[in-house]
Amino acid sequence: MTWPTQQGILDLGDLTLQSGATLSSARLSWKTHGTLSAARDNVILYPTSYGAQHPDLEWLIGPDGVLDPTHYFIVIADMFGNGLSSSPSESADYPALVTIFDNVHAQRRLLREQFGIEHLACVYGWSMGALQAYHWAALFPDAVERAVVNCGVARTAVHNQVFLRGLMSVLEAAPEHLGGGRFAAEPVAAKRAFGRIYAGWGLSQDFYRAGLHLAAAPPPNLGAPDLATFLRTDWEDRFAARPAANQYAQLRTWDAADISANALYGGDLAAALRAIRARVLLTPGETDLYFRVADNAAELPHLAHAELRPIPSIWGHRAGNPAVNPADSRFVRDAVRGWLAG
Repeated sequence: MTWPTQQGILDLGDLTLQSGATLSSARLSWKTHGTLSAARDNVILYPTSYGAQHPDLEWLIGPDGVLDPTHYFIVIADMFGNGLSSSPSESADYPALVTIFDNVHAQRRLLREQFGIEHLACVYGWSMGALQAYHWAALFPDAVERAVVNCGVARTAVHNQVFLRGLMSVLEAAPEHLGGGRFAAEPVAAKRAFGRIYAGWGLSQDFYRAGLHLAAAPPPNLGAPDLATFLRTDWEDRFAARPAANQYAQLRTWDAADISANALYGGDLAAALRAIRARVLLTPGETDLYFRVADNAAELPHLAHAELRPIPSIWGHRAGNPAVNPADSRFVRDAVRGWLAG
C-alpha cells in the first residue's frame, strides 16, 4: 500500500540561536507521510535522532506500523547537524552549540510556514528525537495534545553526559582535530574507536550475555559471525559514514539538552515538567544505559497526565527503535497506537 509523501527544505535565513550566535542561511530538511486533514488536526511531528536522517527512521511508518500515514499526517524533521539540515559539514561558521531549543523553534516555523499547522495531535521521538518531543511539550504546552517520549528524558543525566563527553574526547584526541569539533580531514581511526565505545552503550550487558550480536544466537539477532565482524559492520561502518564534525556537533546538542534551560523556566526542571499539558507516554527501555527507567520515574510525579511503560527488553537503547526485533516493535506499536487512540 502506498500513501502521499512530500519532502523539501525550508530556508530559515540567518537564524538567531538561544546562545545569541547566528546560524547563517539556516536550512531545515523535512519529509511528510500521509494527508493533512482540512482541520489540520491530524499532525504527528517525528524529529530525528542522533546521527539519523529521515530515511533511517521511516521503517516504522505504515498502515500496520507504529505511525499510520493513512490516518495521520506525519512530519519528519531532520535535526540540525545531521547532514540534511544545516550542519557543520557544510558550513564553516556553524555555531559551537545548537540546542534542542533551537531545533524545536525551527520546527515550529516549518510547521507554520510550510503547512499552516499550529497544533500537534502528537510529537513522537526516540532517543534525541525524544529529547525534542519533551522540549515541544514544555516550550509549547498549548500546541501539543500528546507526546511519546521513547527512550528519552527531560534533562540529560550526568551519567549520560559522562558517556557523551568521553565520545567528544575521542574525537578531540584525533590528530586531525583542529579544535572546536572541526577537522582537517576525517579522523578515520578516531571514528573507529568512537563506534566501538558506542557498541558498549547502545546494547545492554544482557544482550551480549545472550550472544544476540551473533548469527548463532536464537533469532532475532544482529547476524554477525563473530565479535570482530559485529564491531566493524554494526558500529564502525555506521559512524564512518557520517562526518565527524556533525557527530561532534550533535553530541554537544545532546549533552546540553534540558527542557528547563531557557528563559521560560530558568533551570527549574520541576516547573518545566509541571507546565506540560500534553498527555505524555514515557517508554524507556528496561535495559537502556543512556536513559534509565529511574530517570523517567523521577519525572513522572511532576507531569499532570502521563504514564510510564518501560519496554521489557534486553536490547538496551535499541529497544526503542526495534527495526529488526519483532517483539519490541509490537510493544512500541501497541503502546503508541493505544496512546494515540486513548
